[in-house]
Amino acid sequence: MRILITGATGLIGQEIVKLCHKEQILVNYLTTSKSKITSAKEYQGFYWNPKENEIDTACFKDVEVIIHLAGASIAKRWTSSYKNEILSSRIIPTQLLIETIKKGNYPIKQVVSASAIGIYPDCRTHYYDETFNESYDSFLYQVVQQWEQAVDGFSTLGIIVSKLRTGLVLSEKGGALPQIVNPIKLGLGAAFGTGKQWQSWIHIEDLAHIYLYVLKQRLEGVYNAVAPNAVTNKELTKTAAQVLERPLFLPNIPKGLMKLILGDMHTLLFASQRVSSKKIEDEGFDFEFHHLKPALVDVLKR
Repeated sequence: MRILITGATGLIGQEIVKLCHKEQILVNYLTTSKSKITSAKEYQGFYWNPKENEIDTACFKDVEVIIHLAGASIAKRWTSSYKNEILSSRIIPTQLLIETIKKGNYPIKQVVSASAIGIYPDCRTHYYDETFNESYDSFLYQVVQQWEQAVDGFSTLGIIVSKLRTGLVLSEKGGALPQIVNPIKLGLGAAFGTGKQWQSWIHIEDLAHIYLYVLKQRLEGVYNAVAPNAVTNKELTKTAAQVLERPLFLPNIPKGLMKLILGDMHTLLFASQRVSSKKIEDEGFDFEFHHLKPALVDVLKR
């Protein structure tokens, strides 16, 4: 089997590529950086520039499935221009893939796309599953809603569409976790706000396995890619400190202070989203890391 991955050189993409190699799956990948192109049989790179409507169509050779991860990081200050970048970096590459596949009549059977739990509102009491479909006023909601709508365009070509709504990814190599644990390592760790907001997380290895599971089982539709047991921000901070054997003695960090420092991006730290993993589990997927502490031990003690 050979698959095409966009965003293969990012945090999640690298983990999926590693798993593909372990399972003898050949990978083509698209990159906007010509210096990152390699030509090994098991890992072949191809150039694209979605902003200029450029793509090397040789990337589709022998490919039946696409894992679509491309998109600018949301963990960066949300200026007006960067908000546009966050949205356009998801919509424009998706539209380019759809148009190119349609024009070339490439036999793609399935697209497994990244998505995010940011589509769910900030709420401490609700337990969200994939049936939630209410709209509300939030930048992240608008991004995810338009992102998923763009991805649904693949279905007009008769392609199976799968969307994985991901929570906080636990990895020592990047993402949000190092930003959370680095202050703890320095003895400066503290919960955000009340610390009662829910954080739905997933170990990066489980996330990579979900992508390949959805691919192999030809699962269609939306799936929450989160571990079965969400935790509060206070519990996350406390557990990380225990694993790192560091004290926690500072008062909680006020929301107003983080808004001053981070601007609108501060909502990432204070939003409460308790999200269900039942749907993917009912499809037969078995998580390696169900609970936070073993996941943090694995990630932080390597």
